[in-house]
Amino acid sequence: MADNDVRSLITLHQRRMYDASPPGTSFALDLSGLEDAAVIVLEARDAGALLGVGALLELSATEGEIKSMRTADTALRRGVGQSLLDRIIAIARERGYRRVLLETGTGETFEPANRLYLRNGFTRCAPFGAYAETDFNIFYELAL
Repeated sequence: MADNDVRSLITLHQRRMYDASPPGTSFALDLSGLEDAAVIVLEARDAGALLGVGALLELSATEGEIKSMRTADTALRRGVGQSLLDRIIAIARERGYRRVLLETGTGETFEPANRLYLRNGFTRCAPFGAYAETDFNIFYELAL
C-alpha cells in the first residue's frame, strides 16, 4: 500500500489528466492500477518530502510502458521528472527491455512532458497495446 503522500499525488495526477483531456482519452493509472504486480512505482524524495512519482509497467519481456509521471507542484522545474525518467530507463535496461513506450496528450498541460520525452530521444510511434489513436494522443518510443 502506498504512503498517503504518494496516494494524494497520484489522485491529483489522475484528476488533472482527466480535466485536461477530452472524454475517453485519459489513461492515467489509478491507485489500484499502480498496485498491479507488473508495475514498479518510483518515488523522488528530498529529506522525506515527496517530490514526484513515476511508474514502469511491464508489457512483455522486451517492452515496458512509462505511466503516471507527476512532479509535485512544489518541486516543478527542479529536475524531478528528468531524475525519475532516468531511473525508469535504467530499470528498463536492467530488465533487458528493447524499448520503452508511452502515451501522453497534446496541449498546454502536456507540453512539459512532451519536451522532456523529446529531449531524451523519444520518437513518435504508432499506438500500441489497446490504445486507439485520436487527435489528442501522442505515442512515443525509445529504443534501448
